[in-house]
Amino acid sequence: MRPIAIIAGKELRDGFRNRWVVATTALLAALALTLAFLGSAPTGSVKVSALGVTIVSLSSLTIFLVPLIALLLSYDAIVGEAERGTLALLLAYPVARWQVVLGKFAGHLAVLGCATAIGYGVVGGAVQWTGGDDGGAWAAFVMMIVTSILLGGVFVAIGYLVSALVGDRGAAGGVAIGVWLVFVLIYDMALLGALVADQGRTISAGALNVLLLLNPTDVYRLINLTSSPNVSALAGVAGLGASAGFSPTLLVAVLAAWILAPLVAATAAFARRSA
Repeated sequence: MRPIAIIAGKELRDGFRNRWVVATTALLAALALTLAFLGSAPTGSVKVSALGVTIVSLSSLTIFLVPLIALLLSYDAIVGEAERGTLALLLAYPVARWQVVLGKFAGHLAVLGCATAIGYGVVGGAVQWTGGDDGGAWAAFVMMIVTSILLGGVFVAIGYLVSALVGDRGAAGGVAIGVWLVFVLIYDMALLGALVADQGRTISAGALNVLLLLNPTDVYRLINLTSSPNVSALAGVAGLGASAGFSPTLLVAVLAAWILAPLVAATAAFARRSA
């Protein structure tokens, strides 16, 4: 465990030194504050929870922004060090390749976790300070922060898989952007188009549920927009949560599996890669 902790600490220090943590925290906080106060402006007149509206807004922001940040953090974690020649030096030490992957993953996840927790925590504090406190929505808000970090972990792991398979940084960057486009934009558009074209003839409700689990951003959306009654009503997807029948525990487990699978694949690919 000590080599993993050392490598994770190095990645975390590099994140602070390169201003990744500061820049990401500032970006998330600025965008989240803007969405929170613009989105909750009419809540006083319509008598809905300001924090619930904030969760809906921040969940949409997270789906677009956190995966992109995670991929930018991780896409050159292996191929970049190989091109710079530092990977061969690292592997000259008594450290296993799986320890390198896990150490880098822990460090990058800590960078992303710090930025997300601080950036979104500022928003939660601001909503409470302005009188938008809602005890029923705070549990959902904490769940949103935790699952946002998990979603970032999914794409950090996918970034490592890309970095272990691709031969140069430029190609890795292109593949990473392609991965982001597929999971965040193209998948749901294609699924919606298929549902419209099918008209319920072939794709059953059970098949749709399985298809939703095949995209980590949809799993994240199901957790945060359907699990809490206070939030699902505001998001307009209360019926979806009831028809899917997924428990929050199951959805979090699926999100954790989405982290584990590409991380194991990245470790296997890195084991076969020459330094």
